[in-house]
Amino acid sequence: MLPDLLSAAYLICFVLSGLAVARLVFAGERPLVRVWLGCVAALVMLLWFPALWAFCIGFTAAAQLLALVTAAGAGCACYLLARRRERLRAPWLAEAPLLYTLLPLFVLGVVLLSTHTIVQRDGALWVGQSTYGDLAMHLGFITSIAEQGTFPPMYSICPDTPVGYPFLSDSISATFYVLGADLRFAAMLPAMFAYGLVLLGVYLFFERYLTERKAACLAALLFFVGGGFGFFYFFDLAQFQPDRLSTLFTAFYETPTNYPDYGLRWVNPIADMLIPQRATLFGWALLFPCLYLLLRGAFERDARAYLPLGVIAGALPLVHTHSFLALGIVSAAYLVRSLLRREGKEQLLWYVKYALIVAALALPQLLCFTFRQAGSFLRFNWNWDNVSDSFLWFYIKNWGLLFLLLPVAFLDASRRERAVFAGALAVWAVAELVQFQPNPYDNNKLLFVSFAYTCALVAKWLVRAWRRLRDGLRAEKRTLAGARLLAGMTAAALFLSGTLTLAREWVSEYQLIGAEEVEAAEFIRENTESDATFLTYNNHNNAVAALTGRNIVCGSGTFLYFHGVDYSAREQALRGLFETPAAALPALQETYSIDYVYIGPYERANYQCDTAYFDANCTVVFDNGAVVIYELTPAPSESGTAA
Repeated sequence: MLPDLLSAAYLICFVLSGLAVARLVFAGERPLVRVWLGCVAALVMLLWFPALWAFCIGFTAAAQLLALVTAAGAGCACYLLARRRERLRAPWLAEAPLLYTLLPLFVLGVVLLSTHTIVQRDGALWVGQSTYGDLAMHLGFITSIAEQGTFPPMYSICPDTPVGYPFLSDSISATFYVLGADLRFAAMLPAMFAYGLVLLGVYLFFERYLTERKAACLAALLFFVGGGFGFFYFFDLAQFQPDRLSTLFTAFYETPTNYPDYGLRWVNPIADMLIPQRATLFGWALLFPCLYLLLRGAFERDARAYLPLGVIAGALPLVHTHSFLALGIVSAAYLVRSLLRREGKEQLLWYVKYALIVAALALPQLLCFTFRQAGSFLRFNWNWDNVSDSFLWFYIKNWGLLFLLLPVAFLDASRRERAVFAGALAVWAVAELVQFQPNPYDNNKLLFVSFAYTCALVAKWLVRAWRRLRDGLRAEKRTLAGARLLAGMTAAALFLSGTLTLAREWVSEYQLIGAEEVEAAEFIRENTESDATFLTYNNHNNAVAALTGRNIVCGSGTFLYFHGVDYSAREQALRGLFETPAAALPALQETYSIDYVYIGPYERANYQCDTAYFDANCTVVFDNGAVVIYELTPAPSESGTAA
């Protein structure tokens, strides 16, 4: 409990430093915006300061303390410099409508993070539907970075291979794990902080774009809860399959927003992006402040926005590459607009300064990490992840009324609103034509940026349309009952799919790791070297990789393939190492630096393990009936015979 409290205090220190930075840099903002941008500054420091020190001295407790001292120093300096600066003051009660929109979404996200992050029950670890897939990988990054201290990190599921993933989204939790926090708390604490920043960032970006709070609230709800026409499929199929509606809440990924068999691919951002995908979560926490500042710089000629914009943007590549790419595309679109409009040398100069700041900060990340992994993935791919429908029908059923209303909203929008939307069109065009990852589905991380702008335009039009309808009926002294019914039907079409998906996620639970494997993992943490390598099956929910931070010979192809890692030789070696160890171990033990053999439920289910050989030639160091761990001698001989 005490380490968890110390971790929370560590986070609070960074937040206070971030608020001091905002006191200097964003003195002219209203309090809510200043607090938000201060927390964003805190997140940037929390992501990067421990990493920068770890590059020098390894990912150790000393690196975390030096990061804290650095953040505190920056905060104190900014506070002293800002003491005499005038700050805009505004009543906090004016922000109350914001709470009605964001507070329920925040509570929802906190509950989902809590119930979906290795909840312990009877010794086993449980998660939700959306975290059953990727959470084990993220836990493996967190524990291996913290336990082994190697930085930049190597894959513990493919040893000696540099991590080809934006690893700062996991090293931030490794910071708290190094400081002694429980793994569950270390994973959840910064995630909850970032989730709150995403909610606030999306709303404040919409508010700046639309210049109206009611429209911004509706746009935020459309972005986080809105969905397409997927719910029609479930109601339609229910007449032939009476249990269809009940299986919506029990089947694995058969929801109105995520059902590939029916071409439903536009997932809910809370359930399927922010909760399970840590890179997206932390990336969006930085992306929307960048879009907010870019909007101010490009359309409001606010020169003060470009410096913080450049710094935050430059921090993005090792947090979330897709967010960095999306921001670059939007920025390029606005630069082209500025050139076409001949907005003058001063504006162009600020774009150049912004680009130079980003280049200075981001190029080392791109050259040393991103391009090394992602360059080979690029290829032409039309229409994103659509494999079953025509282009129009795919978007109609996935985006629903939002897609149908977009042309109307665009035509009704102001010239400024349409110009801002041009950035979204540029992102959408790139995402529809170029595939950046082996899995075309991953382009939705770009498309969601376009979707955000779409939600904004449609929300503004819906608010305008309601006012016109209401005022017209009142002028004619007619009842509003019909208009309210129409509004309710529209809301149902917009929100029902997303609401059903979130309800399914709320009740979902799956066992990730069994009690016996958790017990074995605890033994491994306490009794083996931090860089030891274990021979295990390559299941995605591997207890050794996820919970101990130790290396395994080969991890799940579900992770490695989509990260561009060649793991085929290691995977092919597993069967021989388990089933014919007398022949395979002498040749491969040194090659793969194998120290221990782990035989548990997955190993027995997938291989005919030669336990007789291991009993005769290795030392049993752990056995709880379900899991047996053998320690290997330095070089098993080929002449060894099974007992």
